[in-house]
Amino acid sequence: MEKVKVRPFIDCGVAAQALHGQHEIGDRHAIVHFDDGVLVAVVDGLGHGGEAAAAARIATEVFEQNAEQSVITLVQLCHERLKATRGVVVSLASFRASDSTVTWLGVGNVEGVLLHRDPYGTVNQEVLPLRGGVVGDQLPPLVASIVPVSRGDTLIFVTDGVRLGFAEGLRAYSVQATADAVLSRFARGTDDALVLVARYTGPQKEVPSGSVAGRV
Repeated sequence: MEKVKVRPFIDCGVAAQALHGQHEIGDRHAIVHFDDGVLVAVVDGLGHGGEAAAAARIATEVFEQNAEQSVITLVQLCHERLKATRGVVVSLASFRASDSTVTWLGVGNVEGVLLHRDPYGTVNQEVLPLRGGVVGDQLPPLVASIVPVSRGDTLIFVTDGVRLGFAEGLRAYSVQATADAVLSRFARGTDDALVLVARYTGPQKEVPSGSVAGRV
């Protein structure tokens, strides 16, 4: 399990496990700081083993080298780099402190949920819209959603080695404890699995909880 902390914009925790019997994991993540923001991404290389890991590694390298670009541009860059591989599915989110927003995009089946707590303590969920396809093979039309965030809002990305329902009933644990708990409780055990939890700690902005600011 991997422990990651990024400041000043977000705190992150990551937990992952390879499919039993595999020496390499095809699920990878990237957390990259840049001026005014942080990019977080989770990548699932198709299949298992070395080839899946190699494709996922290329994708995370693209994100690390170009983190300041838009999420649409990042996916397009990955698509070009991955054409000689088996491809990946990916979800990524770009947090910006200047306007307290996150711009996110998903291709394939890396699930994403953004948890907001309203003034009454009720937790509301914003679910990442996913588009079918494979980065490096069949790229769908790309649309990124922009969502306002407030201090304490928490993003969770999981690969398909994690069962649905992972965001229900979560307690106010640290980000690493949350990632560990989700993996422990919801890992299928039949695939690689990775959980990334990112909690926004940037400037506070007064916006209606769960509202969508726009699309790009």
